[in-house]
Amino acid sequence: MKMIKYIFTLALAFTAFSCSEDAMDEVNKDRNNSIAMDAKNLLPDAILKTSFETTATDLAWYATVYIEHSAGTWAQSSDADKRVGQASASLVNNSWNNIYNVLTICKTILAKTDPTNGEEFDNYWVRGVTQILTAYNLAVATDMWGEIPWTEASLGTVNLKPKYEKQSVIYGYIQAMLDDAIVNLNKATIMSADKDYIYGSLNTLATNKAAWIRAAYSLKARYYMRLSQRDNNAAASALTALANGFTAANQGLIFAKYEASNTKSNPWWEFRFLRAHLSASSTLLGFMDERNDPRRDVYFTKIGGNLVGAPNGSAQEVQTGTYSRSLFSDGNTTARTVPTPLISFHELKFIEAEAKFRSNNSTWKAALLDAVVAAFASKGLATGAAYYTAEVESRLTAGNELKEILTQKYIAMYEAEAMESYNDYRRTGIPTMKNPLNTTIGFVNRFPYALSEESSNSANVPKVDIYKDKVWWAGGAEK
Repeated sequence: MKMIKYIFTLALAFTAFSCSEDAMDEVNKDRNNSIAMDAKNLLPDAILKTSFETTATDLAWYATVYIEHSAGTWAQSSDADKRVGQASASLVNNSWNNIYNVLTICKTILAKTDPTNGEEFDNYWVRGVTQILTAYNLAVATDMWGEIPWTEASLGTVNLKPKYEKQSVIYGYIQAMLDDAIVNLNKATIMSADKDYIYGSLNTLATNKAAWIRAAYSLKARYYMRLSQRDNNAAASALTALANGFTAANQGLIFAKYEASNTKSNPWWEFRFLRAHLSASSTLLGFMDERNDPRRDVYFTKIGGNLVGAPNGSAQEVQTGTYSRSLFSDGNTTARTVPTPLISFHELKFIEAEAKFRSNNSTWKAALLDAVVAAFASKGLATGAAYYTAEVESRLTAGNELKEILTQKYIAMYEAEAMESYNDYRRTGIPTMKNPLNTTIGFVNRFPYALSEESSNSANVPKVDIYKDKVWWAGGAEK
């Protein structure tokens, strides 16, 4: 699936009939672009690419089908639903290359701001923000693929065949990176608000760095909970981290810089507008129908006045008119500017509810209520508490508690947060997926390694079966 992406091109042509070699050397200098950029001027590109390419395009579009938030009802998305060609090395080649492009930018910034030998050794704000972005991109890469290169990666011609590292090791890097980011942001004495596409409106140093520190702690909680199958202290560690995380919806790590135009819109809107590959899944609609969930009318379009879900694995291949579709990406001006969440307040509250339940903390129900209320509020609804009382509380019976916590999270995370639902399902097996091909062919447990790696670094690329080999934190063996 080809990426829909921003392409910025600058072309300059000169014709010279008679001039010396020295003159030509002078003519060919691009005086508008310096050879070396300051770290702060590289940061906006890292933020934009992380939000747009890493979070909101191909990986998420495949994940929404695998996790049955959506049904693929056209072209490549239909193939994903029917498990056709999903092991191909070309499937998400662009996404792999895009993430490593971002990580290369991040490594460049980190080298420039290295406190020991960097030319901007005291630029703690840019360094701290970049470390958060680095940790986030590393997590997406290892969550989607498993073992990945990092220590030897993104070094250009210094090493064209980087070794792959175990996911257990990568997760150590992620937590250490976030810890160091918090330290550096607490040291920060300057910032560049105009370079910050997420918290730039918080244009005082104290408020801005506090926002990024909360984001770092919130991500730490997410990544601790990711290891619930591997670390007996995962829930306790997550609770310790989230105590310093988001306390309100407006603190989330959210990219909200899209514009209502055909070239600067939210990529989910562009994907629907240009390709119309996805329809509402009967699986998700079924969970919502069982709970009389009022968000159905906020989430989906109607066909002849009715909500019509597409059955995963067997839906007709159609682009319009047969099944309901997402209202978040269905063509109107508002849909063009829907923000991209890297991690939201309601996700953190669901993490809190799960972690407290796993820790036998008696306040887990209060945390779940807060999570549901926050999820409803994120969609403009003030009826979350009433829904919880009417539809959720009675389902919190002995042995069913975790299932309901994670089902509520699954419903809340539709559409833009599909990758996190994909991660949750692979970690817990909740909720139950309905695509019959999960049994006959297999659930897609991870993405195939990129064609670019298979072509240039094949000796180091792990050999995996995407239908059989789970990633390490989901219970799989490391290669």
